Amino acid sequence: MMKLDIALTAIDTANAADPNQEDGKPAALLYGQRMSEELDRLYPEATDPLKIAARGQHIERWITPRQSYPEGKAGYHAWRRDQARHHADRVGEIMASAGYSPEEIEAAAKMLRKEGLKRDADVQALENVICFVFLKWYFAPFAAKHEDSKVLDIVQKTARKMSEEGRARVLAEFDLPKQLAEAFRD
Repeated sequence: MMKLDIALTAIDTANAADPNQEDGKPAALLYGQRMSEELDRLYPEATDPLKIAARGQHIERWITPRQSYPEGKAGYHAWRRDQARHHADRVGEIMASAGYSPEEIEAAAKMLRKEGLKRDADVQALENVICFVFLKWYFAPFAAKHEDSKVLDIVQKTARKMSEEGRARVLAEFDLPKQLAEAFRD
């Protein structure tokens, strides 16, 4: 088995333990598969570290639930930072076991920690994929639970994280209401 297959299988094995279910599958496992599917579609020439970072984006996310942090923006940001570090560490362990170099491991970790967003092509590619996965599979359920002002705020934040090319592709692929589509035109 190739290094990439070993790493992706190990991530899937870890994520198969997610007690949260979605569409009859462990939620983290399904999310990782969706990330890989979108990455393959949007960036077919992706490097192994990018492929692994995409699949491991939410590795073992259920271990530290959001509710274990204080309410509010500061608590949310602390949870997100800790999650990013955990994801980078776990993916790094898996990559090391599969035989990847320290440089390749650090490249994936940098992506998972979102270091270099808007400056590093692979970090930006991962963020674009995250945004596409959110819009394609998670946006409608999110929007159904929140007020229009909150939905617009999240869509604007999502668009700001994306590259110009990613935003243009969203406009081409998704039929968004005019007010939400405007966020991707800026």
